[in-house]
Amino acid sequence: MSVELFTMVRVWAAITGVALALWGLLSFWFGVGHHPVVPMLVTGIGGFEGFLTVQDFVLRRRAGGPRG
Repeated sequence: MSVELFTMVRVWAAITGVALALWGLLSFWFGVGHHPVVPMLVTGIGGFEGFLTVQDFVLRRRAGGPRG
């Protein structure tokens, strides 16, 4: 099974986004300060993933491919 490079970038972006989000939430929960860049990174990675997900839906709809 061959996995495209772009798909692997999306998987790593998702893993990184979840890890950063957990880091931010846990540091807030336990009252430990974190670097102010963490929320910006989480937002940036989330926006990247959201954009690519919507782009996939639009491209599939135009091509008439499988939905779901």
